Amino acid sequence: MAKKKVAIIGAGPSGLAQLRAFQSAAKNGEDIPEIVCFEKQSDWGGLWNYTWRTGVDASGEPCHGSMYRYLWSNGPKEGLEFADYTFDEHFGKEIASYPPRAVLFDYIKGRVEKAGVRDWIRFNNIVRDVHYNDDTGMFTVTARDTVKDAETVEDYDHVIVASGHFSTPNVPYYPGFESFNGRVLHAHDFRDAREFAGKDILILGTSYSAEDIGSQCWKYGAKSITVAHRTAPMGYDWPDNWQEVPALVKVEGKTAYFKDGTSKDVDAIILCTGYRHHFNFLPDDLRLKTANRLAAADLYKGVVWTKNPKMFYLGMQDQWFTFNMFDAQAWWVRDCIMGKIALPDQATMEADPKRREAEEDAIEDDYGAIRYQGAYVQELIDETDYPSFDVEAANQAFFEWKKHKKKNIMEFRNHGYTSPMTGKKAPPHHTPWKDALDDSLESYLQT
Repeated sequence: MAKKKVAIIGAGPSGLAQLRAFQSAAKNGEDIPEIVCFEKQSDWGGLWNYTWRTGVDASGEPCHGSMYRYLWSNGPKEGLEFADYTFDEHFGKEIASYPPRAVLFDYIKGRVEKAGVRDWIRFNNIVRDVHYNDDTGMFTVTARDTVKDAETVEDYDHVIVASGHFSTPNVPYYPGFESFNGRVLHAHDFRDAREFAGKDILILGTSYSAEDIGSQCWKYGAKSITVAHRTAPMGYDWPDNWQEVPALVKVEGKTAYFKDGTSKDVDAIILCTGYRHHFNFLPDDLRLKTANRLAAADLYKGVVWTKNPKMFYLGMQDQWFTFNMFDAQAWWVRDCIMGKIALPDQATMEADPKRREAEEDAIEDDYGAIRYQGAYVQELIDETDYPSFDVEAANQAFFEWKKHKKKNIMEFRNHGYTSPMTGKKAPPHHTPWKDALDDSLESYLQT
């Protein structure tokens, strides 16, 4: 019998989790399928593979990266730690709970470098088209190597979409944008907070990117930060030069007018207005169409495409848990492909995401949402051999994080939490977050 072929689209945290899952089975002596991972960038890491580019990349394709230079983790590392590769193991010591971008990228790379899966990835390969042939029961994947300027057309038994959903910006329009005498950009194109030093900044949105990009601009010397909200303010105790106002109505010249009749002259408008699940390489019968929520539509167990169960999606949920949730999903998908997990009948698969959506709709607050996603992670772990960890301890780290943010939004990163993997509490960082202007790996790891 011919060996199965599996295509993985994307070598970010989700795609790398899938590669690690298959490598783990191979290491245990199991006969795994032939794996090909397509990655449009020249290196792995997905969004964590920072680029200064915006707009289009070197090959003329839409730039994937939404990462900015001075990003620090906005949630505790104790909630995302790999169960099979701890921060302790990677760095040889405990580190503080909120690593900057370069440190987290180094950690992500460390595990897959140890696993030796890089040869499974075709870099600079953009998937152009995927379609399913009912007669052969196979997927045909068309991809272009942008370095070789050559196209491949190959058949696969399974396709795993791990291309993420934080790279195609949702860009609203407001009257006056076209004649605004300043800069308008989406968070996707935000790269360096120093650009806005001494500037009056208007941010639209109340998501994590609004909170964090505003904080970065404050940290690096913005004159003022104004955040406009459509529904409710974030409600933190912001610094004196930070205000929250009702929704933007229009812009005239450099003046922004808000729903409550107030106005503010601003130098730049940053749209922290979210992202779209966007899969332009997929036809409608294979394309996930879902809101950004904890229970993604049409995915059994959050990963199996119910309209064609030979296809899988990873990391498509809104997220409290991240890296270890992607792991739990990847191990489950691996076992499903390798026949260790049997799929139920079609009706059961279709009912599963609807039940999960109803349960999510009944959640009363963020603490309930954290427990909900933690229970989902535990559910998948219980059905595979992914190393179990103390999910409740991860929940508790998130709970403490939320309380620390509520107490002081500009100081929450100075706290430390206990690792669910090692049981050790993270030490404080050598410099308070607001004063740590050098976010390099070398500076962070200084003692």
